[in-house]
Amino acid sequence: MARKKVDRGHADHSQAAGVPGMHGAMPRHLKVVMLGAGSGFTTVVLNDILLIPGLESIEIALVDIDRKRLDLVTKVMRRIAELRGHSPAIVTATTNRREALPGAHYLINCIEVSGTECVRHDNDIPTKYGVDQCIGDTAGPGGLFKALRTIPVWLDLLRDAEELCPEALVLNYTNPMNMMCLAAGRTSAMQVVGLCHSVQGTSHQLAERAGVPKSELEFECAGINHLAWFTKLRHKGRDLYPKLMAQARRELDERRVPKTEEEFWDLVRKDVMLHFGAFVTESSGHLSEYLPYYRKRKDLLKKYMVPRYGGESGFYARCWPGWRQASDDYRRGMLTGEKPLDHPRSWEYASTIVEAREKDVPLRIHGNVMNRHRGGGPLIGNLMHDGCVEVACMIDRNGVNPTAYGLLPPQMAALSEANMRMFDLGARAAVERSKEAAIHALMLDPLTAAVCAPAEIKAMTLELFEAEKRFLKGYK
Repeated sequence: MARKKVDRGHADHSQAAGVPGMHGAMPRHLKVVMLGAGSGFTTVVLNDILLIPGLESIEIALVDIDRKRLDLVTKVMRRIAELRGHSPAIVTATTNRREALPGAHYLINCIEVSGTECVRHDNDIPTKYGVDQCIGDTAGPGGLFKALRTIPVWLDLLRDAEELCPEALVLNYTNPMNMMCLAAGRTSAMQVVGLCHSVQGTSHQLAERAGVPKSELEFECAGINHLAWFTKLRHKGRDLYPKLMAQARRELDERRVPKTEEEFWDLVRKDVMLHFGAFVTESSGHLSEYLPYYRKRKDLLKKYMVPRYGGESGFYARCWPGWRQASDDYRRGMLTGEKPLDHPRSWEYASTIVEAREKDVPLRIHGNVMNRHRGGGPLIGNLMHDGCVEVACMIDRNGVNPTAYGLLPPQMAALSEANMRMFDLGARAAVERSKEAAIHALMLDPLTAAVCAPAEIKAMTLELFEAEKRFLKGYK
């Protein structure tokens, strides 16, 4: 699919699945460091970068503390580099990030602290207290404790980067996205943008549902990660919401059997659209964890929650270990020839950010950044001014340039702000190693507060601290 050129003369990444790239030369040798190289994102994102037209000189430094997974992904990436016309020697590997950071132009962060060890604690302990989670890695008790484990390591990493590669652009893929970027924005001088694929995926879904070409979809989207709102959705000037709302109302009223599994995922999103006025970026299972409405009673769970990403209880906790193993197995298949090495360029943002910055071709993405523009004012005026928001950003040779959105409709701002208050205290708890701030964070969490009294929340939080203490050093 050819990359669309929009009226203002910049590339629109929302068209980017499988695109050949932008015009222009890559003017310099690049060094890209992949942190948490065992991640499932690694081969996708780095393959994308190696597919940038005009790329001639690059070093890819892979970093992971798990030597076995690091060795596996290194072998795969050397094969992919050779396939793309580069020497396998451009791919280096180390378990010591300080060896990899000097001279880096881009840091891609995919670290995970604790592997699969804490995923059951994150799900099962809250379940005892009545907090039902589907994914539980960005909001709620699971999201908070992933933040408490991960943010201290993340901030150490950024301190090393400030010393060893202060001009590098940091692209974060690790969840919990909002708290990760918030902690970085409050403590680090590095330029950080948080990247998710919810806007790309949802905009394609909405175009398909509305029956319009994705290349002709006009939209505006803003809010927070996993709770960003498509406040404008048009085709050639025609508002698409009346059609989408009529479809959703019919589907929810009739409770008919969906034609596709994809429809299963969206009962909550369709209901939120009907009651709050706009569609949200994240799947129904994840979205339901950001809200106080859908997971607090068994009858509501039965009515709105459907399998897998549609809201299935404990879905992530059950599946994550198997997904992780499947990723490693797939990579072994890539080495034996059972699985393909050759993949087209994906719609992940990382490679197009690199390409746009290096070629100085303005590019629009949606990124997670602090809620302030360079002039000092907020990007979204009715959300926390020192919080983290997801908005349209322009990329050029200066890096990431967030654009001001204005004001969200008040009901949408209120739901976003409720989560931001939890994220505020969650990030504070991780930065200050404060158990008290962590307890207060969950007291403000919309889902947890919907089902637990304050004393129960405190007991649950302390039980999680005890269960995961090996990964929570220094919290008092």
